[in-house]
Amino acid sequence: MLLPVIMAGGTGSRLWPMSRELHPKQFLRLHSLHSMLQETLKRLDEIDVGEPVVICNENHRFMVAEQLRQIDMLSHNIILEPVGRNTAPAIALAALNAIAQGHDPIMLVLAADHIIKDITTFHKAIEAAMAYAAGQSLVTFGIVPTGPETGYGYIQRGENSGESSVASSVKRFVEKPDLATAQTYVDSGEYFWNSGMFMFRAKRYLEELEKFRPDILDACRRSLTDIECDKNFINVNYDAFSSCPDESIDYAVMEKTTDAVMIPLDVGWSDVGSWSALWDVSEKDGEGNALTGDTFLHNTHDCYINTDEKLVAAVGVENLVIVNTKDAVLVIDKSKVQDVKKVVEHLKKHKRTEFRRHREVYRPWGICDILVDEKRFNVNRITVNPGEAFSLQMHHHRTEHWVVLAGTARVTTGDKTFLLTENQSTFIPIGVVHRLENPGNIPLELIEVQAGSYLGDDDIIRIKDHYGRC
Repeated sequence: MLLPVIMAGGTGSRLWPMSRELHPKQFLRLHSLHSMLQETLKRLDEIDVGEPVVICNENHRFMVAEQLRQIDMLSHNIILEPVGRNTAPAIALAALNAIAQGHDPIMLVLAADHIIKDITTFHKAIEAAMAYAAGQSLVTFGIVPTGPETGYGYIQRGENSGESSVASSVKRFVEKPDLATAQTYVDSGEYFWNSGMFMFRAKRYLEELEKFRPDILDACRRSLTDIECDKNFINVNYDAFSSCPDESIDYAVMEKTTDAVMIPLDVGWSDVGSWSALWDVSEKDGEGNALTGDTFLHNTHDCYINTDEKLVAAVGVENLVIVNTKDAVLVIDKSKVQDVKKVVEHLKKHKRTEFRRHREVYRPWGICDILVDEKRFNVNRITVNPGEAFSLQMHHHRTEHWVVLAGTARVTTGDKTFLLTENQSTFIPIGVVHRLENPGNIPLELIEVQAGSYLGDDDIIRIKDHYGRC
């Protein structure tokens, strides 16, 4: 069995304002109608694989579950990391979990935030890698470089492996080089970008991890002892996993093993590490502009423009990145996109919410779009998915007013339960126990007005919750 293991952790901010701490790039729709996580899974549609396992940060659990549900791949297959500990421990969790279920699958480890254009060639590389992973080899995929990139680590190939003219042994892994060194790597033809994609048997990986980093393996084993599971998530023990060393698979295993094999990939790959990198791989108009959303351009060249809802008009400009979201706008020279981090640093320093979350926030029951956020009142557009519900709850400091826009709501207030349909509303006084449910087959849409002296989430007193929250 080929088991896809998708690494969906990370909270990068290089694509701010679309990427936020609670909504990083792997969950964004940047290059297609699907998110990058969804695209990673869907590009495996034409090959025979088992149900995927997705490893993510606990803070992103409901977003991951919703995105898997949208593509019909949600099946108790999300491993939650309570804290980030890099790739070696994360992959160990997936391997240990598979073995605990009585399997020793070949694991195809993929990052959730890569773009691959040539899917056919990618599938052929996976097929070639399986012959090696089925034995004792630990396979890494090296990207054929298109230039002297300083943002990636490199893999130096060794001799051809076995009878294959494709695979080779790995001579060494090297750190991100300076420009001159990167140019010598590319000129030699012996070096490939380190993609962060791997393939090996679960037990074989754990054998090598035990040989080189038994401390990591021990912490991961303890992390999966007496774990709590629900219908979608595998929860890892916080204390045990927090004690695990922070180490990449490259350092922990791949640089030390004598059984590493590299398969080269020339598939139009990108890890979309910046807005300029996204412009590079995007379709462009006749003037070199990559456009998403409602735009008007005049005498504008070589720009990347992405707008959410609002019209963006660009006149007489070139080489700009313009990104418009519901709560922030970025305008930056395409050659200066690495300085986006300066914006994020400013937002963190001044404790602004724009670095951490979008106006839209994912909940286990659906989505909350914060339309107005004031000191004494909030206005939210709420979407509750079919069959989902708020917790049974009450508030000490705020009232709530619900107006249904679409769908049917089942409302509980005190000892009363009733239905609301379009254009109907109800009022929830302070201190009244209440719940909102969607009993229908279509999303429930409503406007929620919260008003009171304190509107923080810690004023939600949950009495009963379907999702295990307290």
